[in-house]
Amino acid sequence: MKKSGTVVFLICGLLLICNTVFAGELLDARFYFDRGNTHYNDGQYDNAIQSYSQAITTDPNFAQAYHNRGLAYYKKGMFDEAIADYGKVISLNVQNAEIYRNRGIAYLRKGLYGDAIEDYSRVIALSPNAVDAYHNRGIAYANTGKYDEAVTDYNKALSLKPNEVNVYASRGVAYTKKAMADFKKACDLGNQNACENLKQLSK
Repeated sequence: MKKSGTVVFLICGLLLICNTVFAGELLDARFYFDRGNTHYNDGQYDNAIQSYSQAITTDPNFAQAYHNRGLAYYKKGMFDEAIADYGKVISLNVQNAEIYRNRGIAYLRKGLYGDAIEDYSRVIALSPNAVDAYHNRGIAYANTGKYDEAVTDYNKALSLKPNEVNVYASRGVAYTKKAMADFKKACDLGNQNACENLKQLSK
């Protein structure tokens, strides 16, 4: 019995040591994460990426560290890396409008409009009154030639925030592009007025 008690004591001691080490690792991950935030807020994106990476090495499931490293990559124009980090956050079962919003922006910057539309649609599903999501999805639609869908999104954005000047500008561009497509079709069919209007809009 005495021997058995010694074994139990050793097991408990080992568990205590393991728990202490695990807690220490989490504290280290938080330390690197907080330091990364300081660098990020100071505009030191390379240092921020390094600190976030150290946090991730210490705790590979640290979703917020992946997200913030993605933000730092985006600031440096490293869109592929940012997209990968946002994707990792999503793979960790974090369903958050902000994650899809940020990845959608990166997709837009890379010209991956279909992917951007999917992510902004997810943002809207999670946050139905997100003005920026309707606006940016509209931009993605417009860049794929889907001007009707773009205008629908711009209208929704303006119904939520009527004085959003950038949305009016985007809607104006969509109207112009749609008009140009109609004038070109009419011109190709022999309407000279349409040809003249097309020339004016093309200047």
